Amino acid sequence: MNTKGINAWYGKAYNDYPVEYTQLFDTFTSKKQYEEDVGISSFGLAQTKGEGAPISYDSERQAFITRYSHIVYALGFIITREIYEDDQYDIVGQRKAQGLARSMRQTKEIVGANVYNRAFNTSYLGGDGSTLLAGGAGGSASHANFAGGTWTNTPSVAVDLSEAALEQAFLDIAGFTDDRGLIIKTLPKTLVIPRWLTFEAERILKTDGRVGTDNNDLNAIKTMGIIPSFTVNHFLTDQDAWFIRTDIQNGMKYFERRADAFDMDEDFDTENAKYKATARYSFGWTDPRCIYASAGA
Repeated sequence: MNTKGINAWYGKAYNDYPVEYTQLFDTFTSKKQYEEDVGISSFGLAQTKGEGAPISYDSERQAFITRYSHIVYALGFIITREIYEDDQYDIVGQRKAQGLARSMRQTKEIVGANVYNRAFNTSYLGGDGSTLLAGGAGGSASHANFAGGTWTNTPSVAVDLSEAALEQAFLDIAGFTDDRGLIIKTLPKTLVIPRWLTFEAERILKTDGRVGTDNNDLNAIKTMGIIPSFTVNHFLTDQDAWFIRTDIQNGMKYFERRADAFDMDEDFDTENAKYKATARYSFGWTDPRCIYASAGA
């Protein structure tokens, strides 16, 4: 059975849809069954030293371990020999190939977005034993430092997206510390929102004056470039939850173990042609300082 053209149809359909998960995660490749990120608890503050007294020594320690286990996702379809013989191959084959590409594409989008959708869900914990977003309603009470103490990456009270909320988020992010309590330079990078907050984000980030007031004040968020950009993800499910990705490295990660692969084979007994698409990947997070968010009021 001649099956020329199926691969071209699959690729064409795949490119018809914009990729959104790349705005939520940094992309890496993998050649192993799983990937592990190992945290390091570094040094604390320097200690005072009296005359003739010995120096205090500190040491690094291995901290939390985060594992990314790659999962295979697959789907296929069948074209019978009769469909090919009756000259329906071009119509049926193209439709099925494009449908398969769309299914594979949206599966990846949903799997990635679910890391955000489940960010407050205590059934989904990270390497430190806490939810991705800790300190807010519904999630873990806080993140633990391996060296002791706790910290949060949510506002003390869940709030809706607003000018005031983003200003407070900037101040909270600027106060992030490392595992030993030392201040680290952390800046907001991208505001991630569901489609329902599109217009609110546009007004807050791009209006020259303060939003919703009669005061002739500058919009500090815009003039200072506090939030450089925002992205709308159509696979986020909470209508008022909003997220800020920071510039922390080793944060939100997508590992591609096997890119989308399309293949076919013929069944000897039925004379059917079978087509399949497979991919192997994982989504997750390592350092939760990479994100700050609120579940909305």
